[in-house]
Amino acid sequence: PDCETQWQQRKQDYKEALKWFKLAADQGNADAQIYLGNMYYGGQDVNQDFTQAREWFELAATQGRANAQNNLGWMYYIGQGVNQNVIKACEWFEKAAEQDDAAAQSNLGVIYYGGQGVNQDLIKAREWFEKAAGQGNTYAQYHTGFMYHHGEGVDQNFKKAREWYELAADQGNAASQYNLGLIYANGLGVPKNLTKAHEYFELAAKQGHVLAQNILGEMYYYGNDIPQDFTKAIKFYEKAAQQGHAFAQNNLGKMYEKGQGCTQDFTKACELYELAAQQGNADAQYNLGRMYQSGKGCIKDTTKAHKWIEQSAQQGNA
Repeated sequence: PDCETQWQQRKQDYKEALKWFKLAADQGNADAQIYLGNMYYGGQDVNQDFTQAREWFELAATQGRANAQNNLGWMYYIGQGVNQNVIKACEWFEKAAEQDDAAAQSNLGVIYYGGQGVNQDLIKAREWFEKAAGQGNTYAQYHTGFMYHHGEGVDQNFKKAREWYELAADQGNAASQYNLGLIYANGLGVPKNLTKAHEYFELAAKQGHVLAQNILGEMYYYGNDIPQDFTKAIKFYEKAAQQGHAFAQNNLGKMYEKGQGCTQDFTKACELYELAAQQGNADAQYNLGRMYQSGKGCIKDTTKAHKWIEQSAQQGNA
């Protein structure tokens, strides 16, 4: 059969399936209710409809189904198909969390960590994150590691931080990979190991982690335990700069101004300094002021030069 025939058959199959799921759901079948909730939530072969999704999840949730309770809590939390209500979100998350639903436990961790609709409680946040983390929830593993790393809601413990980060990093969590890089780069609870730090920064940077990209740029620029390589420094600074990272924009500007690993380009340097300066980067503000003062890469303008150098000075940059 041709593609059009296959598509029509598929549509007919889903239409038939939807009919039977609705019949089962109307008779109180919780699995069917959850399936319909997911279909309407994601717009899977039906028009996306958050109100209908919420109604089906609620029917299953009142039957005690943990995943429906978590989904319903999420919809109350962000206001999809219902008016936003963090208190109700908490109530549904707690019902699911008490049944060991890892996603709900992690969501409760988020709410108590941020104090959204509830009093901030870092101890409760860490407890919920750690319960979810113990079940393999990647985000919760990262956040549990973060709280041990910074001593939030628990005594600071770099060993435990590293252990939780490693579990999340092994599942591809970029933030955990970056933080493991920091732990090894700074020798926090482990012998300092820049080679290992570099490996973790590389893993995170490949996933677009902007801080990892910037720090790799610095490592290649200065040759920190790796061969100095201006070309690679530019590569990583550019990736971070494209994501709006002010330090990377300023550092990349300096490389274009000096012609390090690239053809010297004062105009490009000015553009990068301005991007970073507009974000309040004091070093970039000073550098941009210098460029306006000298007229390199831009039209000489002593008024603008004074403005940017003054702004830099106000931040303590002499």
